[in-house]
Amino acid sequence: MPIRLETDFPAKKILETEDIFAINNSRAEKQDIRPLKLLVLNLMPQKINTEIDLLRLISQSPLQIEVDFLKIRSHQHKHTDKTHLAKYYLEFEQIKATCYDGMIITGAPVEQLAFEEVDYWPELVEIMEWSQEAVTSVIYICWGAQAGLYHHFGIEKVPFKQKLFGIFQQELQSDHRLFRGFDDRFWMPQSRYTGINEAQVQQSPIKVVAKDQWEQSAILISEDEHDIFMLGHFEYGTDTLAKEYLRDHERGIPTDPPENYYEDGKINNYWRAHAHLFYHNWLNDVYQLTPYKLAEIRQRQKKRKLRA
Repeated sequence: MPIRLETDFPAKKILETEDIFAINNSRAEKQDIRPLKLLVLNLMPQKINTEIDLLRLISQSPLQIEVDFLKIRSHQHKHTDKTHLAKYYLEFEQIKATCYDGMIITGAPVEQLAFEEVDYWPELVEIMEWSQEAVTSVIYICWGAQAGLYHHFGIEKVPFKQKLFGIFQQELQSDHRLFRGFDDRFWMPQSRYTGINEAQVQQSPIKVVAKDQWEQSAILISEDEHDIFMLGHFEYGTDTLAKEYLRDHERGIPTDPPENYYEDGKINNYWRAHAHLFYHNWLNDVYQLTPYKLAEIRQRQKKRKLRA
């Protein structure tokens, strides 16, 4: 939430140079407040687990938030009860005339397929294109981030020799308001078989905000700051990687135990604080940027594209 200060209060100018939100009394008195409207495109098979993980993070904001969940129409959902999907999930046709303050596109266990081989790729492309016009800010997670980077910037996936699986240290590369309050180094869960083409990243207008211990991009932001690409999983619960490890072995997949995860047989969660801080910063950022009237988001996004 912004700090309310007198227009000529000395600290206000300094805070503004640090990209910290401060509004004057006149604006505060006239400010209209409404719930933020978020959309979650949930591509994960175990949808309820992902719902819990994400809602746990975004519910900690002092802002009121309304959340819609979106499912892919062109895909058969086998791991979530159809009654749950019918009751709580929308399809794109139902929401495409609507605007949203923020959107989250999750990962999906399809990263070893070429993007065009994913059965719902055309529908996902349509949704990603729509989000550029109808959403103030979009977070892409893991495979969702790779899909967004590929579609918007042509950045391709690169296969790893073995699965990147565990909790790994990340290092901030530059200051950005979404990472205000972060330590210079922080930890984030990873669970993926692929990275991204770093040479293509360097040739693109994308800003790399964080890299891992191997100097690979971990969090990136588009030049116009509309899109945030997070290759890890801040949203993971404490036992999520343990469940994934057991699931892989039940399927006969020879996955190594997650790195930096167990200590004397106990799981230590040391990414939770930064996860909450990131989503708190994001919601605050969206609150400052988005117009009061949802319908004006499209107009604002058109101006953003013209500036770009």
